[in-house]
Amino acid sequence: MKKLQKKQAALARRHRRVRGKISGTPARPRLCVTRSNKNIYVQFVDDVAGKTLCGVSTLGPEFKALGTSGATVEGAAALGQIAGKKAQESGITEVVFDRGGNLYHGRVKALADAAREAGLKF
Repeated sequence: MKKLQKKQAALARRHRRVRGKISGTPARPRLCVTRSNKNIYVQFVDDVAGKTLCGVSTLGPEFKALGTSGATVEGAAALGQIAGKKAQESGITEVVFDRGGNLYHGRVKALADAAREAGLKF
């Protein structure tokens, strides 16, 4: 159990470090990514007002209709496309990317690249 506690502490430490440097505003909200082994969750957050503007996840009906898994890079890229389209519908064009303590690699990078392709500016 000690190894798991070390991993969780390292993730929390990285997350605090990232959040200390970035903040979302109404003009440029924070795109925060939360990742588990099976799913990915994306939210657009205005930190000034303390509100979540919109969000999508691999558990939502838009993603389920695609029939892919959130545990793969392809699934993360599909979720990035959905998130980009939903943000555009909400009037969001520019965001600040919050990787949530995860490394910018694999599923997190695929999601960010797909959101960029969908029209979001980082």
